[in-house]
Amino acid sequence: MTKTKNPSIAKHFKKISDPRRDNKRHKLIDIITIAICAVICNADSFAHIEEFGKAKCKWFKNFLELPHGIPSTDTFERIFARIDPDEFKNSFIQWIQAICELTKGEIVSIDGKTLRRSHDKSNGKSTIHMVSAWAGANGIVVGQKKTDEKSNEITAIPELLKALEIKGCIVTIDAMGCQKNIAEKIIDKGADYVLSLKGNQGNLHDDVELFFQEHQEENFKNLSFDYNETVNGGHGKIEIRRYWTTSDISWLQGKENWKNLATICMVERERHFDDKIESETSYYLNFASGE
Repeated sequence: MTKTKNPSIAKHFKKISDPRRDNKRHKLIDIITIAICAVICNADSFAHIEEFGKAKCKWFKNFLELPHGIPSTDTFERIFARIDPDEFKNSFIQWIQAICELTKGEIVSIDGKTLRRSHDKSNGKSTIHMVSAWAGANGIVVGQKKTDEKSNEITAIPELLKALEIKGCIVTIDAMGCQKNIAEKIIDKGADYVLSLKGNQGNLHDDVELFFQEHQEENFKNLSFDYNETVNGGHGKIEIRRYWTTSDISWLQGKENWKNLATICMVERERHFDDKIESETSYYLNFASGE
């Protein structure tokens, strides 16, 4: 989908509530704009944000008011400690989506990762787990949802999907997200998707695995399928991927429970390195929105 939205920071962050009641020496949008620009340029502390602001003060004055110059480190820290995190998150996602042009057929990968050193036992703080949507071609995260435990990834993904505009895209999710309700939500948003299939779906994984194994033993001579192979290498490593995809799923029990299930896929990965060969086989469910 092609976006024509205004990517201005001022437009997308203007609705954030100012946590200050008085002593507003600096405009909130100035503070937010400087901080975002600084972080994009690898600033990783409030002191670095102030340093960046001062170094680029002349440039910022071209589009910010800065009535009292660049805010101090304490001001940045105080404001961001009090800003409503949900308001900021929603504004940030809208802004990212405005500057990130997702075209039809774009791959959007959704996965979860645990933030290192986020566990603080002494303060009763559990490990932070983030579920993110990554637009590969644009090289940018277009949405995130925080969860307290990895098991909550199943509930976080639908919430993340609500915030994304993914019509015409192809969504990929690992085995944790291989759930009927998640599949339906993606289809309802006009996207196609590929879900990794493992043992968390009862006999479904075993049935698909057995189906492909039996046909592979016959060299696929009795199966209508599409095949593709890719070879990537570098730094002494070579990875070969082989893909078999078929729409022959009339035999698959329970297929009616997966909205718009179109094909199943087998992927073989063969890695060559240090005179060793490693291989693994994975299976996927592929769905089409029908649009």
